[in-house]
Amino acid sequence: MLVFSDVDASIVIVSFNGRELLQRCLSSVFEHTTGIEFEVIIVDNASADGTPEMVLAEFPKVTLIRRASNAGFAYAVNEGVTIARGSYILLLNPDAEFTANGMPAMIEYLSEHPDIAVLAPKLLNPDGSLQLSCRAFPGFSTALFNRYSLITRFFGRNRFSRRYLMTDFDHTQIADVDWASAACWLLPSRAIEKIGPLDEGYFWTIEDVDYCQRVHRAGMRVVYFPSIEVLHQIGASSASVPSKAITARHRGMWRYYKAYLRPESKITRAVMDAIVWIGIGTRRSWSLVARRRS
Repeated sequence: MLVFSDVDASIVIVSFNGRELLQRCLSSVFEHTTGIEFEVIIVDNASADGTPEMVLAEFPKVTLIRRASNAGFAYAVNEGVTIARGSYILLLNPDAEFTANGMPAMIEYLSEHPDIAVLAPKLLNPDGSLQLSCRAFPGFSTALFNRYSLITRFFGRNRFSRRYLMTDFDHTQIADVDWASAACWLLPSRAIEKIGPLDEGYFWTIEDVDYCQRVHRAGMRVVYFPSIEVLHQIGASSASVPSKAITARHRGMWRYYKAYLRPESKITRAVMDAIVWIGIGTRRSWSLVARRRS
């Protein structure tokens, strides 16, 4: 049960072996967040690079939870949210950085729109270019037309890749979307109570897609809010364990398929299960080989 207090927002960050990234992230938070009462909660997933020690030494105002093992992103987020006191919860990746004081405007927008469960700001790459952070819900065609596929890389203007990646979407306008990257989310605590915690069956990635599915099914909204911009270095959080990250991502794909794309007919389900299982396994193997060669 969430406990409400005079804290406007609780910023929950999950860290794992990214000391320098987290240091920059926290510095940006404290530098650029004014006009509201906030707390910062770090849940560290058993980092071995001195991350917890850095937090204790340089950011004494932060609440630090030191886990003895890495139970995954969703599990750690839920642990942080459990002790959060804010009326709003900001989920923030340690590889993200604030560039301006955006929290008050996001909180004000959510207070004016009580049907929104997830508010996601515009994400920018470190060089300032647009990061495609909101997408259509994935389907079977996403296997061929995702961000990393060869078809998208060489024929990026095809309509299937454009639809999934929303490359034709006006990223300057506030709009409802299927889902948005959880690198930076602001959620009302009351919405979390209604929808529930992140699904801990996802160890890393896809938990955000799953959560947005649940938001929509609960009759609430996911909104892209480009008025606020946040820098985000894609993949930096998982760079220390690339093979485990790849495996976890593909296990998440299988879980998502079973939850939202699996056919109801037993015969059709058996055929599709086999096709999807082989497809995900092949993609995982190819990704691991490509990673080792790079």
